[in-house]
Amino acid sequence: MVVVPGIEVWSQFDHDPRSPVNARIRASDRDRAVIETVLGDAFAEGRLTRDEYDERAEAAIASRTLGDLVPLVEDLPVAQAPRAGTRSREEQALRKWESDRREALIGLIGLSALVWTIWAVTTPGGFPWPLFPMGAALMNLVRIIANRRDIIEEHVRHLEKKERKELRKREDEG
Repeated sequence: MVVVPGIEVWSQFDHDPRSPVNARIRASDRDRAVIETVLGDAFAEGRLTRDEYDERAEAAIASRTLGDLVPLVEDLPVAQAPRAGTRSREEQALRKWESDRREALIGLIGLSALVWTIWAVTTPGGFPWPLFPMGAALMNLVRIIANRRDIIEEHVRHLEKKERKELRKREDEG
């Protein structure tokens, strides 16, 4: 990943360091380079003194986790939160997973009510065949719950890919 000036700072990380979930992930040299670029730009704009820049740049180089990087730039305009009404990719991905989980649960409940009603009307006391479709719906719900992290990460990757595609489209148009 190349550090690209003009692109929202946090989108240049593989994992958003502002997220509490990601704060304990080890920082890479690339992550440190993003912060060093932000600090260099802030120094060039007169937002930081030479001493502040040196202190923060040294701290960036010495940082171990993504969470260590955030305080170094949080008082700079480039690092401010997105506009009100927008959500981070991680929040969007979590909301998508929650929606998938809710749909799977509602599907299980709805399917169960339907097949048990049919069973009760057509063959009461017979073989409990509704257990089979219920089992399939239950396995889907368990899959979604068990693969929470993978599903969220996949959706984040999808959103990042979509953002990169939109950015390339804007660059081609402009």
